[in-house]
Amino acid sequence: MSSSTSNFFAATLAAAVALVVSSQAGAQSAPLSAQESDPNVMGWMQGFPPPADKIITQPDSVYFSFPRLRWSVCHLREFLPTEEISRGLSAPVPLTYPSASEFAELRAEIDAVTFMPQNSDAEMTWEQSLYANYTDGMLILHKGEVVYERYFGCLEEDGKHAIMSMTKSFTGLMAEIMVVEGLLDDTALVRDIIPEIGDSAFATATVRQVMDMTTGVQYSEDYSDPNADIWLYSNAASPLPKPEGYVGPNGYWEYLQQVMPEGNHGDAFHYKTINSDMLGWIISRVSGQSVTDVVSDRLWRRMGVEQDAYQTVDAKGVPFAGGGITAGLRDLGRLGQLMLNEGELNGQRLFPTEVVAKISAGGDRSKFGDGFPTFGAGSYTSQWWVLHNAHGAYAARGVHGQTIYVDPTAEMVLVRLSSFPKAQIGFIDPTSLPAYQAVAEHLMATRP
Repeated sequence: MSSSTSNFFAATLAAAVALVVSSQAGAQSAPLSAQESDPNVMGWMQGFPPPADKIITQPDSVYFSFPRLRWSVCHLREFLPTEEISRGLSAPVPLTYPSASEFAELRAEIDAVTFMPQNSDAEMTWEQSLYANYTDGMLILHKGEVVYERYFGCLEEDGKHAIMSMTKSFTGLMAEIMVVEGLLDDTALVRDIIPEIGDSAFATATVRQVMDMTTGVQYSEDYSDPNADIWLYSNAASPLPKPEGYVGPNGYWEYLQQVMPEGNHGDAFHYKTINSDMLGWIISRVSGQSVTDVVSDRLWRRMGVEQDAYQTVDAKGVPFAGGGITAGLRDLGRLGQLMLNEGELNGQRLFPTEVVAKISAGGDRSKFGDGFPTFGAGSYTSQWWVLHNAHGAYAARGVHGQTIYVDPTAEMVLVRLSSFPKAQIGFIDPTSLPAYQAVAEHLMATRP
């Protein structure tokens, strides 16, 4: 969420997904429009073989530069090793849709909804906002029924899309479930669960401080500094062979063991992805499973999803708990509906109501600070963003515009997948947050 930018995609997906990387074209004042940069228009990877200038490959490390990223967000496992989040063998539970004619009417109505972007005096329509934000997929459920669904760019109905830092909310949800069920003590110190953490700054943090990102750990995401921690983290996390002479940590967990202190635990919220990877390690140690298997067992096999998901891993096979998941649009909608239903889906209770009650209540707002002006005076808890608006909305969020937005008052769940040229979601908030509120109010008025 920082305002830092980079002129290229770092050595691994970790640097781009976990943090806030912009691409070369994204840094330009006028990048190609959503229509112009559509992967099908650009012709990426089309043909047998594709033309040389249309090939997107690894290890060239350019696959997340704009406009290539508009194709790459749907094809990550062609670049990086992954681990499956299995849905099992049961048949999916279909989502509920209105009749075809009503669905078409709803789409037309929603497309025409108008709103005023932040710091603007010109109205915008919902449909205009989809293109302005380089949307690849949009799904809206109201009262458990799909009222809007569209696909753009690289994404189709049966496709999957990188969800970036929305992965953190999966990780945080799993931790909160374990806390509520008594399997994980959120007052315990990290070193009491992970003795191998040694003298790392994480050792004296509590599990709750890790969950809420209020740890006092040194981790710089200043891309202009060649010695910033982000580059060490990126090198450690890369699943590719280490260069000759490399002597740094290998993998997420080795990196976490050498993190130095900065400030005091519990003082303030600092958005640092290494907290999510620390939390992933804690979950795995307590459960005896990888985070991919925990998500599969507790969610994906029980939610009636349509598709397996997958998660990128480091060179040692450790899943990237801070940003590595790729999943289908509808299945992410199911997760949002599960949250809206406070742990129930398809007539089954998957986790206690208290889990969502704790997340939706938010964290300590005094610790949130003023570093997120487009988001507003919100909070962060269990790796979820809480808006504290009149509707009690909360969200999972990721770079380049990924969102699961839950509005309990409107009984609405919204999922957006996108490939905005710049990574920071703060560039998109001024358009998207007012748009979400406008659609919620429209649905409340027209579908009471």
